[in-house]
Amino acid sequence: VSHQQTDWISIHSHICHLLIPVLGPQPCFHSEKDRKHGKEQLLRRQESLIALALSTAQGFVWAGKPLEAIPAALQALRFSSQVFGSGSVQLVPIYLLLAEASTGTGHLRQAAKYLSQAQWIILQTPGCSAALQSKLQRGLGLFSIAEGNLDQALYHLANDVYLATAEFGLNSVEASGGYLNMANIFFHQNKMDAANSLYTEV
Repeated sequence: VSHQQTDWISIHSHICHLLIPVLGPQPCFHSEKDRKHGKEQLLRRQESLIALALSTAQGFVWAGKPLEAIPAALQALRFSSQVFGSGSVQLVPIYLLLAEASTGTGHLRQAAKYLSQAQWIILQTPGCSAALQSKLQRGLGLFSIAEGNLDQALYHLANDVYLATAEFGLNSVEASGGYLNMANIFFHQNKMDAANSLYTEV
């Protein structure tokens, strides 16, 4: 019952009315033109569901409610797998969000599985953007912090900053998250010169 309640609060109350046209029986079309139009309409509905589920999950994570984020992110993953395929690069941000939410709920083993899935997809995708690789490195860095492995975290966060600056430039706001997380680690280690330098950079 508690799982159903969390699921309802998280996502189903938002998408219930959108599910019937997507999951219900599809109309029978008599012409190729109508069939093509029907497929395009179904795809648009599925993409709308994915976008809504993903933004809802992200909102819960930002609000510090990782438990509520997981059902919404799983819905985004489900429909994204149907639309794009289970090995598609479009699934990486969802896996990273699931890893972050799982880490937030203390389920580190599950978070590690999601990160491994995201990493595997990126390794299988030639020419994957530096921006997406940067997000993966940040996810790995935050996971390492949760595990208490700060040296490993610094390694991943340095890669995050490198890839973000390669994609967006040296003074890009996209690199600031990596700098901030590194600064927090140095602050925790009482290395104030390094911490203050990175805070200034942010």
